[in-house]
Amino acid sequence: MSKKTTIAVVGLGYVGLPLAVAFAKHFPVIGFDINPNRIEELKKGIDKTREVDSEEILNPNIVYTTDERLLKEANIIIVTVPTPTDKYKNPDLRFLKSATQTVGRNLKKGTIVVYESTVFPGCTEGVCIPILEKESGLTWKKDFFVGYSPERINPGDKKHRLENIVKVVAGDTPETAQRLAEIYSKVIKAGVYIAPSIKVAEAAKVIENTQRDINIALMNELAMLFDKLGIDTREVLETAGTKWNFLKFEPGLVGGHCIPEDPYYLAYKAKEVGFHPQLILAGRRINDYTPIFVAQKVVKLLIKAGKVVQNSKVLVMGITFKENVPDARNSKVVDLIRELQEYGIQVSVYDPIANPEEVKRFYGITLIKDTKENAPYDGIVVAVKHKEFLDLKPEHFKELTKENPVLVDIKGIYPKEEFAKEFIYWRL
Repeated sequence: MSKKTTIAVVGLGYVGLPLAVAFAKHFPVIGFDINPNRIEELKKGIDKTREVDSEEILNPNIVYTTDERLLKEANIIIVTVPTPTDKYKNPDLRFLKSATQTVGRNLKKGTIVVYESTVFPGCTEGVCIPILEKESGLTWKKDFFVGYSPERINPGDKKHRLENIVKVVAGDTPETAQRLAEIYSKVIKAGVYIAPSIKVAEAAKVIENTQRDINIALMNELAMLFDKLGIDTREVLETAGTKWNFLKFEPGLVGGHCIPEDPYYLAYKAKEVGFHPQLILAGRRINDYTPIFVAQKVVKLLIKAGKVVQNSKVLVMGITFKENVPDARNSKVVDLIRELQEYGIQVSVYDPIANPEEVKRFYGITLIKDTKENAPYDGIVVAVKHKEFLDLKPEHFKELTKENPVLVDIKGIYPKEEFAKEFIYWRL
């Protein structure tokens, strides 16, 4: 099979690059991306996402290119482009459609096109296949075939990697599904599961993150309730967690490319068929409100500390959408920062791993290079659980703060008993 198979991966981000380097251990691989800077970096063995080592990137079995014509050399083409939502929270399929047009223009007979991007059920067959037919002039299921294999990449997670996460595959025919199962099983040690249909696989993908979103929303709502009741949420969860079947989710800011986006894809399809999804959208509203709730809590704590809120100085530590990941796109920490600024608070932002140029370009926020840069602060918000922050002691924060300081520990990183002696301490 390896002699007959050449794989092209379209889109070399968090999903596409690990997939390309994994396949390159067994097959010739064409890594295609429309971003020339990304391609040049990869040719030098540099991955800004920090997901793949330089040695793997420089595997001679991979050709990195922006030349779409090279896609014609592949007989398996895997599309791994982002599928975000627009400002109205509807699916934004621009990247998916554009990538499909590119693939269609360079599609040869006998090729299987596989989609890994998150979509609503029916998108692959209803949106993508017509584009492939139009651009290629070929006929589906006669001249080319289509599969779906939802990505399950967890950025920053060094334990759950591509190779040890069960891979779902689906095909437009049983033969397509079987072929994809054989190919993916070359790189997936955890095994491959063949879904009954493409729609089932699409639906399975979109509910994975929807389920997580709703569970976190419950924790966030409980955190808001327990704050009103004067109860520490983390202590409640630790106590409840002693029961064997209590699900151990925790409150937090829900950002990134998957959990806050995927539920809207399912909600969009539900509305299209006349079904109003109440729980799914309720979870989204709660999680979208959580950064505002935290910002308002910071303001209340500043007042409690006797601070004048207007022009008070607050340090926010961490701006990326999750811990130990440099990507700040769709970070809910930004919503927290904006809300604090609405109160007239002077906010300084420090993140040791975020890309300063990207943060400036996306949000107009200039990261400080050292936490002492604008010290002393009236309050500090530790927003992201970066490994660089885990072992910090009260003395570190005391050096950065004024008298009677506020410390908000969103993720509950630090021992409450120890820090509450030195700060007006609060955690979500």
